[in-house]
Amino acid sequence: MSSRANALRSRALHWGSAAAWRDIVLPKEHGSWSLALEPVAMGLLAAPSAGGAWLGLAVMAGFFSRRPLRIAWRDANADRRALARSALATLACVAVMAMSAAIATAGLAWTAWLLPTALLGAVFMAFDLRNAGRAETAEVAGAAAFAFLPAVFAILGGWDAGPALALAVLMIGRAVPTVMAVRACLRAAKTGVWRTAPALLAATIALAVGLGLHRAQLLSRTGVVLLALLAVRATLVLVFPRPAWRARTLGMIEAAIGVGFVVVGGLA
Repeated sequence: MSSRANALRSRALHWGSAAAWRDIVLPKEHGSWSLALEPVAMGLLAAPSAGGAWLGLAVMAGFFSRRPLRIAWRDANADRRALARSALATLACVAVMAMSAAIATAGLAWTAWLLPTALLGAVFMAFDLRNAGRAETAEVAGAAAFAFLPAVFAILGGWDAGPALALAVLMIGRAVPTVMAVRACLRAAKTGVWRTAPALLAATIALAVGLGLHRAQLLSRTGVVLLALLAVRATLVLVFPRPAWRARTLGMIEAAIGVGFVVVGGLA
């Protein structure tokens, strides 16, 4: 009965493009949307450019490629694998064309700034293709891969290297401690064991680095205030008495925080 249902589902996906898009392409993890969209939005808001717009399109094509790649790599259903390969090919074409347009617009020199994102993304994919994408190393690497992108957008927007790196530090200070804090909350809700030190340490390091960049006149006071607020948020969530957090509740809270962070930080 199960195999027949899978066959009918696969046939329906071939005929219904909207159903195919949802099932094959759209990520199921709500948190991943924020981790991908926030750095792109931050980069385009802080340093808008034509090359950055094309890079943003390429990044989103890469983001949507993750699920089709997993399905094509390991799904037991041949029809779904075939459909995933088609989606993957389409997204790869979009990414290549968008990157080509970015290079035609802004030259080649900026592409060296993509190396940290490429390396961190490769670490995440190595875990994800082994069905270990929820491992802490994988989630931190994935978050950091996207969080470095504002530096690339800044370079495309004509910024110098120092301020561009400071913008990436600001985004990393948002993304990495957040991933670690959310993991700690969700695992505590399941097991009753709180592992708070790594997330608090990450938030503290982010704030300390932000203060150093501010003293070097590379990061605005607003950026430091945002990192300080995130450190306070991590402390309130992880240290003081708290209820058992649900994944959906945490996701909605973090999405709201992310919107405020991107708008205020990008405009500042």
